Amino acid sequence: MNRFTYYAPTEIVFGPGAELQAGELVKKYGGHRALIVYGGQSAKKSGLIDRVTESLNASGIETLAMGGVVPNPLVSTARRMAQAGLEFGADFILGIGGGSVLDTAKGVAHAIADPSHDIWDFWTGTKVEKSLPVGAVLTISAAGSETSNSSVLTNDEKNPPTKRGINTDFNRCKFAIMNPELTMTLPRYQIGAGAADIFMHTSERYFGEVVKGNHLTDEIAEGLFRDIIEYGPKGVQDPQDYEAMSEIMWCGSVSHVGLTGLGVKGEKPREGDWACHQLGMAISALYDSTHGATLTAVWAAWCRYVMGKDIARFAQFARKVYGVSEADDAKAAEEGILRTNAFFRSLGMPLSLTELLGHEPSDEELEAITTECTFDRTRTIGAFRTLGYDDILAIYKACR
Repeated sequence: MNRFTYYAPTEIVFGPGAELQAGELVKKYGGHRALIVYGGQSAKKSGLIDRVTESLNASGIETLAMGGVVPNPLVSTARRMAQAGLEFGADFILGIGGGSVLDTAKGVAHAIADPSHDIWDFWTGTKVEKSLPVGAVLTISAAGSETSNSSVLTNDEKNPPTKRGINTDFNRCKFAIMNPELTMTLPRYQIGAGAADIFMHTSERYFGEVVKGNHLTDEIAEGLFRDIIEYGPKGVQDPQDYEAMSEIMWCGSVSHVGLTGLGVKGEKPREGDWACHQLGMAISALYDSTHGATLTAVWAAWCRYVMGKDIARFAQFARKVYGVSEADDAKAAEEGILRTNAFFRSLGMPLSLTELLGHEPSDEELEAITTECTFDRTRTIGAFRTLGYDDILAIYKACR
């Protein structure tokens, strides 16, 4: 096993009615004036915002609630919320929603704590030196932002838009409230896209630069694969299935808390490969596509492009996750890809860019996506195999 440092400070409160503990948790972590960040009107119409606000007020915490976060969250929204939070005197940020809301909440927390910098500065090289505490009330199982040190924002003021992510321990939530019942009203497509994202957070780590003797980490990752493969489709088929929705929710947090990548070398500053996420982020920056769906559209093409570097790793995945008995590594690896595509299909996810975008992208479109992915040809991606502009373009063409 390779050396690693593991840090996971987020307090998890899981189960029905957990959102009623919001007030005591914000108070526990020093909050007196909480800015509540949320997305659309569903959280308000369902009464969730009111229940959380009442819990905060009962603990003596003043609140300001601001909605409007959209999927593929925008830096312009984060700026607007940060300015309002500064005027309000917020000392705590509480995100109520999924990954987009929580990523926005993290950006708002950084901007309020250090108003001398624009939010986008932190996403383009300025080191985060301080931040406000952030808490999460999770309503969408997908991104794992509630337990991760990452945050992704889209700069919608650039033409074309561009999407960036940062990793810092200042992105760590102080607590995450997780009630699976809050996810039962989601559209089935959103549940499927979330399950796909959960699978991919584990895949990105599993297919990092693997070192020998990483057995326990592999067992954790392979178990998570098997669990989301079983319960993801069940949640899509019946969102009222508490067992399925609770398994999906916990898989989402564990998939992005780092456990499935400990001891795996990868793209700094985190373990794993992350090429598929970079491929997908470039697509969603230009087309505003659903994140999980961008990942399923590129995964098989990425696998087939890189797996020759370590075919045994892909064969292990097929055998341990799907029980594939094929002795030949190349055939076993291909069977693992086919079964994963079948899993993605069971979630209602696309398997190509044409399916994802609703039209067959032209060479010019693929070149534009590749330019975005490489930050205008200034970077490579991946750790399992390093990918440059020509490699990335070839993968996009293969999944067209």
